[in-house]
Amino acid sequence: MSTFRRKTPEELLQMITKLKQGRLKVYIGAVSGSGKTYHMLRDGQMLRHEGIDVVICAVSTLQRPETMQQLGDLERIPSIHWIKEDKQGQTWEQKDLNLEKIIERNPEVVLVDHLAHMNRPEAEHRTRWEDIRYLLEHGISVMVTVNVYELEGSAQLAQQYIGREVECTVPSDTLHQADEVRLIDVTPEVILQRYSAGLLDNSSDRAFFERGNLAVLRELALRTVAEGVGGTLEKHRAEQGLTGPTGTAERIMVSVQYHWNGSIYIRRGQQIARRLSGDLLVVSFQNKARKLNREEETFKRSIRELSTQVGGVFEEVAMISKRRLPRQVVRYAKEHQVTRIVMGHSRQNRWQEWINRSVINGVLLMTRDIDIFLMADRAEQEGERILPAKTTKLPAVKKEDSYRRLPSEEIARQIDHIRRGTFKVYVGAAPGVGKTYTMLREGNELRRQGIDVVIGLLETHGRQETADQAASLPLLSRQIIKYGDHHLEELDVEQIIARNPEVVLVDELAHTNVPGSRNSKRYEDITELLAAGISVISTVNIQHLESLNDAVEQITGIRVRETVPDSILHLADEVELIDVTPQTLRQRLQEGKIYASSKVEQALSNFFKMGNLIALRELALREVADDVDERLESWERKDSLRGPWQREEIIFVGVKLDHEAERLIRRGFRIAYRLKAKLIVSYIHIGSEFSLAGAIADKADKLHHLTVRLGGEFEIQYQPLRQRLAQSIVEEAQSHHATQMILGQTSTPPWKRWGRDSLLKKVLRHARNMDILVVADRES
Repeated sequence: MSTFRRKTPEELLQMITKLKQGRLKVYIGAVSGSGKTYHMLRDGQMLRHEGIDVVICAVSTLQRPETMQQLGDLERIPSIHWIKEDKQGQTWEQKDLNLEKIIERNPEVVLVDHLAHMNRPEAEHRTRWEDIRYLLEHGISVMVTVNVYELEGSAQLAQQYIGREVECTVPSDTLHQADEVRLIDVTPEVILQRYSAGLLDNSSDRAFFERGNLAVLRELALRTVAEGVGGTLEKHRAEQGLTGPTGTAERIMVSVQYHWNGSIYIRRGQQIARRLSGDLLVVSFQNKARKLNREEETFKRSIRELSTQVGGVFEEVAMISKRRLPRQVVRYAKEHQVTRIVMGHSRQNRWQEWINRSVINGVLLMTRDIDIFLMADRAEQEGERILPAKTTKLPAVKKEDSYRRLPSEEIARQIDHIRRGTFKVYVGAAPGVGKTYTMLREGNELRRQGIDVVIGLLETHGRQETADQAASLPLLSRQIIKYGDHHLEELDVEQIIARNPEVVLVDELAHTNVPGSRNSKRYEDITELLAAGISVISTVNIQHLESLNDAVEQITGIRVRETVPDSILHLADEVELIDVTPQTLRQRLQEGKIYASSKVEQALSNFFKMGNLIALRELALREVADDVDERLESWERKDSLRGPWQREEIIFVGVKLDHEAERLIRRGFRIAYRLKAKLIVSYIHIGSEFSLAGAIADKADKLHHLTVRLGGEFEIQYQPLRQRLAQSIVEEAQSHHATQMILGQTSTPPWKRWGRDSLLKKVLRHARNMDILVVADRES
């Protein structure tokens, strides 16, 4: 958008109105007791210390010690108390905002609890949300708390999954109207501990305080905020003139014709979208000059209805011409930020594809930044019109036979698990979100409960608040290691095991140790401590997760070198997100609370760019939401929001020794993990076993190491004839009974591919009985 374009009268009015309005910040959590009020009050105190006029009204501390401590000397405007009675005759004391007193006092900011509150019958406004809008119009900023199930759309889902009707809700678009939304993420384990300790007022929310219900609501909160962040990211990218996939969220586009198999493609697209937590678009490109026959009209109605039923968006698009259809499909996908196009395999032979201009080949030729998923038509091979990988309800948990003798291996495994320490990880989207501060705060809370807590390794980065939290905790000395002319410090694993505390706090999980250390990576140190029965609380940023390495580079342009295998995060008993808005993070950076002043400008114009922070925040929210979903499924007690996955899948990844091999392996892992599938990575070497040497062998070893690190199997096969390479790849996949093959885009430039059969084309022609994902080459 040009900065020289004259603004319309409507735009000018909107901007002037916005200047006069107060700001709205919403703290959202899964349930009561998440810590929303604590964090709101803490932020209020920080604003007050900056000289901003802050007051509170209708804030409920429920006498929780930590929350009461944050109240400090904040000025309180008395609320209006009244008694509410339900149909059963039970009564509760309620607090309404005293609008008259607040307007008269005219503070800059007012802190308020319970956004979804119904006012007394005689009040000026029916709800608290209306009260808050009234204050905003008078130039008073508001910070307020809400639970995810109190949003209209989420309330319906909460009722569906938990069977709990919500009495008072706020409009679904409330979060979109807020200037800032901050998620206060807490694991079910922490909520249940607070509940059993009597720290929660659970009289009205008793139905929620069950582990499975808490997990569902937590995932709902994570995904709700992620969607809002995703919308902000799209708006930001549009302002920057950027198009194409964002690298954070999946958007699946199913291309269908009005044919009997259209419903199968939509169902498959729905499964992919749900497992990847993405949006679903169903698109049909039609020649408007040709009238549909009766059968096609019937299929059109059923496809439209099914799209709506599965939560997708259906659109019919006028086809420009059959010859230009591939280009039109690709352009539509890019305009709608599609990450994956779902289509059926071609049914034509090589010459028919050339003469008739195959749509699939054209799409593959014209896009390098969108994945193409080619769905097998099993009707041809198996004689049935069936949907592969059909999702069904989880079966009831099988009751174990208490008289069955356990195998020795199972006994050893269970004993190891019993002896192992508890592992908790705090995850953030970027440095400075408060992971270390929160870890230390929890350490102090555990110490107050009489638990032996020590700091094994801490990096305060000069942050005073963090140092204050560490002051009352025992700090163990570090191990000194000589490296060249320098003496460097690392975590002293031996000393910690000798000291044998109940809990040790270890910062920066992804750190690489100095050569000569006991272990090469800090996560290996932590694994050793856990095996010794010592519980560990640690911190990590989302960009250090191995399988997200490519997505992070796509977002930030920076390749993160220090990574941790996803299995380490899955090993954790609890994973908790520390969510901070990009605006707050950039402000902290400018105030010198993250890096030294000499590094601030460089950080603001590189990693801490607004677009990067928005995208990383969305990535972190979605990743933790997926982690919650996986844990929920493993309990086999509740339907997860993404739905269960019943079919056994085997993911086969075919790689070459080129720049995209690692990216294919990471993508294969993420798909395999979400489908609970086995991962096979295969490299077929042209030549004999003796020709695999030198730099080529080193590359193969590197891929082998990455595959094993991610929990897959790596194999090398040999094929002396290059002409048979495509057949060898297909035969190898079939020998493993692969249900899905993953391949990379051909690296040959498009102008060189016209009229030639690439290896990819040959493989596709030989493997039409298999689902094939052609992964975009976003690095080219």
